[in-house]
Amino acid sequence: QHPGSAPTSGVRGLPPLTPPHPSAAFLGGPGEGPPCGWANEGPGAGGKNRRVCQAAARLEMGSLWEEFNRLGTEMIVTKAGRRMFPTFQVKLSGLDPLADYVLLMDFVPLDDKRYRYAFHSSSWLAAGRADPAAPGRVHFHPDSPAKGAQWMRQIVSFDKLKLTNNLLDDNGHIILNSMHRYQPRFHVVFVDPRRDSERFAHQNFKSFSFPETQFMAVTAYQNHRV
Repeated sequence: QHPGSAPTSGVRGLPPLTPPHPSAAFLGGPGEGPPCGWANEGPGAGGKNRRVCQAAARLEMGSLWEEFNRLGTEMIVTKAGRRMFPTFQVKLSGLDPLADYVLLMDFVPLDDKRYRYAFHSSSWLAAGRADPAAPGRVHFHPDSPAKGAQWMRQIVSFDKLKLTNNLLDDNGHIILNSMHRYQPRFHVVFVDPRRDSERFAHQNFKSFSFPETQFMAVTAYQNHRV
């Protein structure tokens, strides 16, 4: 696999990675663990390793994302791959400074519809069932793995991530269907040093979704305001 991307399969919330990718052991796994026992756990933090259950992520450039979201964000996808705009950036806190973490993103369809843009009403309209799902992939931040202290020291930017509509892409880009709606998801994964870490994989990650980052994948901007 391309170092920035790996295939996924949609189970247990965060899709586990397909072996033999080295990060496969961190995601997915059977069983349920005890709550981490820290106060003020965020939603969904129950059963999580204490090294991730306190993790918090703040979306950067929030006002720009909100401005796009009010208009209906559109993201360009091309055969060669196009970087996101706005760029997905977060500020992290609550990590164990001495522990290792992998950061990654994936993109999930918001519904099962395909859309078309109605220029006379400047709005998106449902235009039938969604196309068959594009091959699921995740994008690893290229600095992964790194210590919690490093991740928290500066803004984490996914400026290397590219979106494509090429189903046969072999560059590791995120593959999306044009004229479909998506929600980016951000995941913090604790690199568990235990020999049997796969048993605890479901406890070792925490996921974040920011509704204001939802977008329509397009090959050319439809809304002139965007």
